[in-house]
Amino acid sequence: MRPLLLTGAEVLREGRLSTGDLAIAEGTILPAAPTGARRVDLTGFRILPGIVDAHGDGFERHLAPRRGAMTDLGAGLAAAEADFAANGVTTAVLAQFWSWEGGMRGPDFARRLLAALDAFDGGGTDLRAQLRFETHLLDDYAALEEVVAAHRVPCVVFNDHLPHARLAAGRRPPRLAGQALKSGRSPEAHLALMQRLHARGPEVPAALDALAARLSARDVLMGSHDDRTAGDRAAWRARGVRIAEFPETREAAEAAVAAGDPVVMGAPNVVRGGSHDGKVAAEELVEAGLVTALASDYHVPSLRAAALKLAPQLGFAAAWALVSERPAAMLGLADRGRLEPGLRADLVVLDASGRVGATFAAGVPRYMAGAVAARFLD
Repeated sequence: MRPLLLTGAEVLREGRLSTGDLAIAEGTILPAAPTGARRVDLTGFRILPGIVDAHGDGFERHLAPRRGAMTDLGAGLAAAEADFAANGVTTAVLAQFWSWEGGMRGPDFARRLLAALDAFDGGGTDLRAQLRFETHLLDDYAALEEVVAAHRVPCVVFNDHLPHARLAAGRRPPRLAGQALKSGRSPEAHLALMQRLHARGPEVPAALDALAARLSARDVLMGSHDDRTAGDRAAWRARGVRIAEFPETREAAEAAVAAGDPVVMGAPNVVRGGSHDGKVAAEELVEAGLVTALASDYHVPSLRAAALKLAPQLGFAAAWALVSERPAAMLGLADRGRLEPGLRADLVVLDASGRVGATFAAGVPRYMAGAVAARFLD
């Protein structure tokens, strides 16, 4: 593709917005435009680093809009990539469950997704896997390790979604019939499985210690999910599980930051003004300096919207860093998240109202619309 020189726009680099030029060629940001570069005037627009989504499961709706409706996972990934690009996302971590819940969250589907992801070409958009592993699946520990190795999965996050209090009290969990239907089991079989897993709880801590040590030896990035207390975070940190995803309380977030652990919160939580189920508000933690990165969680458009909402309080550069530079650094992706010479040409063009006009991933246009598209077509 011919080198590009984007001129006249406000460009976010070195921590500030300033009017200037941005040159890209062969997927990389250049220090200056080479001879023969095509000039595109983007006066009136902003050029920002592409969004890095550190955790999202919104892709599920593209892969299976209804049970059994999508058999070609490659087509589903293509639809998900288009959604990411339309929302300025150039790197996306697909948070895939490995859970007793079954269906799209079961081990078989996880294997199918990883195989499809290995074969998928995002045309520049970087789609990466994260496995969300349910800690009480003790019989699956070896299989998880095999899959992580076979598919070079870079990140594993540990979850425990068993309704322990109800199970310990001998009560049926809420929504049992609906969950059983999704899993392909009868309600009785689904409940019996949960009861068996709950009963093995005393075996879990030591097994987790060993599993985390083995994954760490493979340089797998690890995170915990829904920490509630400082003690929760300390226990995970002792295993080498450093990322705190969606801590439920300020106490847990403060403990993570005090120890130098990254904290990920949901962008939808920021946009809607609080947690949908009464947990700590992400905006409160952001304003206290307790959030490393925002993630799409279940709604991709919220990343851009959250950064724009936070910009008046934090400053534009600091707010945008929560969805670009900081998640990239947390994931060990030193080649993106900033608009600097030598880095990947991952960028998003916003209009004056904050809408996405264009997204480039590794220098490849992945989305273009409206007035920005007209500039490129002139």
